[in-house]
Amino acid sequence: MLEILGKTNIDFMGKRKFAFIFSGIMVLLGLIAILQIARGAANLGIDFAGGTAVQLKFNQAIRIDEARKALESNGVGDAELQEFGQDNKLLVRVKASTTIEEKTAERVMGIFTKEFPNNKFVVDSTTEIGPTIGKKLQEDAIIAIVISFAGIILYIAARFELRFGVAAALATFHDVLAVLGAFYVLDKEITLLIVTALLTLAGYSLTDTVVVFDRIRENLKTRRRDTEETTINNAVNQVLSRTIVTSLTVVLVLIPLTLAGGEVLHDFSLALLWGVIFGTYSSVFVASPLLLLWPGAPGRLLKRS
Repeated sequence: MLEILGKTNIDFMGKRKFAFIFSGIMVLLGLIAILQIARGAANLGIDFAGGTAVQLKFNQAIRIDEARKALESNGVGDAELQEFGQDNKLLVRVKASTTIEEKTAERVMGIFTKEFPNNKFVVDSTTEIGPTIGKKLQEDAIIAIVISFAGIILYIAARFELRFGVAAALATFHDVLAVLGAFYVLDKEITLLIVTALLTLAGYSLTDTVVVFDRIRENLKTRRRDTEETTINNAVNQVLSRTIVTSLTVVLVLIPLTLAGGEVLHDFSLALLWGVIFGTYSSVFVASPLLLLWPGAPGRLLKRS
């Protein structure tokens, strides 16, 4: 419905070597991040590293910046805060590494009692997450990602061919590793919410890739005299405006969430924002060129009947 670029004739396949170099660097960072996460050396949230979550209900509303300042001034600076404004509730999540002598829950309650003597509170709940549970959550997250990629390969292989399924899975894996690597380099906290974002962007990236593959399949049937490199180039150029418009629509939603969504939503929306950008890039510069690397190429990618 909307073409912001009009008709283009960009040689995307001719630039695939440069794209593969950049993608290789991002994938390497992602693999390093996975290795560090497995070693426990990354910035892991309490979901994976273990820790304590305390939910308090105050008589009066409490500002989250004041609560954070109170914790930091009393030696609990590495805490994640989430407020529930209507009920005057505050969720405090503290990693196990910040526990000092006394139990973390008691320490947090003592700080708020001292710093806000006129704002009484009750404890709604406390949750302790040990390292064993954190390790189990790491394993479950990896299993979830592996199952999703297996599903991608089976789905695309059934709809197109095996080589299309492998290319789509590799491109999606590239997007996940790129975001994970960027988070590791920036020392962002890795939590279950980030895993959720990674699985979400995997679905988005797959959808974008399928649109490009659909056009490639159509062109293979109608442009019998073109080389496969030319056919793929034409297909990518034909859907380029659609791809950019779709991604731009999502980006326009994610930018305000990232900038003004609060601490809890910031990393989640940031992961999605980077994921959409990498997903758009990989649909053009990773998934499609990978078809040319399949053993036997250049040959027929699909039966042209």
